[in-house]
Amino acid sequence: MTLDQSRTAVLGRALRFAGLRPIAESLGTIVLGLIAGAGLMLIFGSNPIAAYSALFTGAFGTVADALETLAFATPLMLTALTFAVGVRAGLFNIGAEGQMFMGAIGATFVAGLIPLPAGIHLVAATGAGLLAGGAWALLPALLKVWRGVHEVISTIMANWIALFLATYLAVNFLSEPGRAERTTPALETARYPVLNEDASLTAVFFVAITFCVLVYFYLWGTRAGYGIRLAGENPGAARYAGVSARRAIFLSFIIGGFAAGLAGASQIIGRPPAWSLYATMGNVVTIGFDGIGVALVGRNHPIGGIAAAILFGALQQGGRLMEYQAGVASDLVRAINGLIVITLAVPEIWSLLRRRRAR
Repeated sequence: MTLDQSRTAVLGRALRFAGLRPIAESLGTIVLGLIAGAGLMLIFGSNPIAAYSALFTGAFGTVADALETLAFATPLMLTALTFAVGVRAGLFNIGAEGQMFMGAIGATFVAGLIPLPAGIHLVAATGAGLLAGGAWALLPALLKVWRGVHEVISTIMANWIALFLATYLAVNFLSEPGRAERTTPALETARYPVLNEDASLTAVFFVAITFCVLVYFYLWGTRAGYGIRLAGENPGAARYAGVSARRAIFLSFIIGGFAAGLAGASQIIGRPPAWSLYATMGNVVTIGFDGIGVALVGRNHPIGGIAAAILFGALQQGGRLMEYQAGVASDLVRAINGLIVITLAVPEIWSLLRRRRAR
């Protein structure tokens, strides 16, 4: 082994010991993603420096911009949690999209049609979203535990069923009189307070952060959470230790369903100005699938998902200014964002493949 190889090995062990290796890898991939995006812009005749300056300014240039970035990040950190918890249990759960639709419907029903006292109403609407998402996760969970149906198949089917069911309920039972394009808005008593009148961020952001932190402590600080992680990392050791694989799978689905349901509710009772669900599902659609990318960038970790969601929020919020201020075409903006996300997700994708091959 050469001197340079020895130094590299020592540095790698030091980073791993300090718990900084994932952070170092993520920072490295961010740089590579930015370089790749710059190369793409140069090919199409755009100025990368001006474009990235506009991106940063649009995402964090003012307090209102920064708060709007966090507003975009709020549901993403929750749908990322759905996928991340599944991965920790050895699953590929892509059902956040459908569970989020049902969470939005549950919150819409309680927030818009059931008058309750202030405070109680907000808690009830939030709980309805949580429970609706968790209930929709029961179907693929039971199919996996009892019949061994692969979760990719069952969750994809459940997503489509949820989309059409939510659309049917929104149009036929929950629509606002005279406004067929959206549901009845949440009553004032069921809305999270807006933090800044110039941005759409509400106090639901703190609820989302708290939920992610609680899931982290559950997975890394309780016996049941350890069982979920052990079942995913080493099924043989889990069986030897007496961990029930079925229980671990079931719990991971339910926790993920709660997270996705809360994400759906956050877009109804925690995101002005509509305070309602669009009949086209336009204000919630794709957030569940975007959460998969967020989870991969966040290394399938509840806290890492928060940071990754803020990055995604910055790309969404700041990307709009890239077009207006730097003259980057909207399609190219989306391509650059996607290229950055793919680059960031590569380390975790490779890690998943290695673990899958080892199992």
